[in-house]
Amino acid sequence: MVFALRRGDALVAVTHECDFPEAAKKLPRITWSRIDSNATSKEIDETVTSALQSGSPLYELDVQLLEQLQPDLIITQGLCDVCAVSSSIVHQAVQKLSSNPVVLNLEPHTLQDILENIREVGLAIDRQHEAENLIAQISGRIENVRECAKTASSRPRVFCMEWVDPPYCGGHWMKELVEIAGGRDDLSKHALPSHRIDWNDVLCFSPEVLVLTCCGFDLKRSMGEAEILASFPGIFDLPAVKHDRLFATAGSGYFSRPGPRIVDSLEMLAYIIHPEIFAPPAVKDAFAKVRTPVGIVTVVSE
Repeated sequence: MVFALRRGDALVAVTHECDFPEAAKKLPRITWSRIDSNATSKEIDETVTSALQSGSPLYELDVQLLEQLQPDLIITQGLCDVCAVSSSIVHQAVQKLSSNPVVLNLEPHTLQDILENIREVGLAIDRQHEAENLIAQISGRIENVRECAKTASSRPRVFCMEWVDPPYCGGHWMKELVEIAGGRDDLSKHALPSHRIDWNDVLCFSPEVLVLTCCGFDLKRSMGEAEILASFPGIFDLPAVKHDRLFATAGSGYFSRPGPRIVDSLEMLAYIIHPEIFAPPAVKDAFAKVRTPVGIVTVVSE
């Protein structure tokens, strides 16, 4: 958001997850994860569950570096302790900083919340005009997708899978994205967090489109998750798999990230659901179709 509002020059540090745009990668990283990124999705889930139950932090914050950098403003999030440093850890750290920075906590649950967050950040960094222009641009693209999707002759059943092992449905804005894009999602709950779901519920829903939007994973890692999915009972009987409508995406950079690129996620999803209506999205290397012939998965770039 800060870069999109043309204040990237004011950033003195980012988190270990901040990888867009390229300039963000050159800044000091103030956080790091205690989760083994090479672990399987099942092992990661077990680690996260254990940490949450015991109250152990999943991420660390470099308070000493923060003190050296003397920030005036810290932008953080209180939406999900699994995705980033918890807001409570941030507030504890701020009490130790001599610069006495302002803390802006963002907690978006819907698309409208994300737009409002852009407005809040714009106000905090004195870029109100840029924020309103960006909001108008994003809103226009959202409405364009909504109106085009209304011309569709059907609303396919869509399952956006936020985690594979164990299965989780999409959370917060995912149901909204699916519905705006002309699909139907009966498994996730609007504006509520992602939650674990029984695989039998997925089989009963019988999705016609299945999209891997794995939280924290890039496209390559999501492709690997498709191989795990291939071992699930009944997977090859699902309409989405039978008709080659299983997709892997770069969930971490798009669907899981509540910022300006959420509209790219929407346009990507619209094309996946209704390729007969929507042109291929402008974003590249963000999604791929997964072929699943008789128990074998292969990835074909769009």
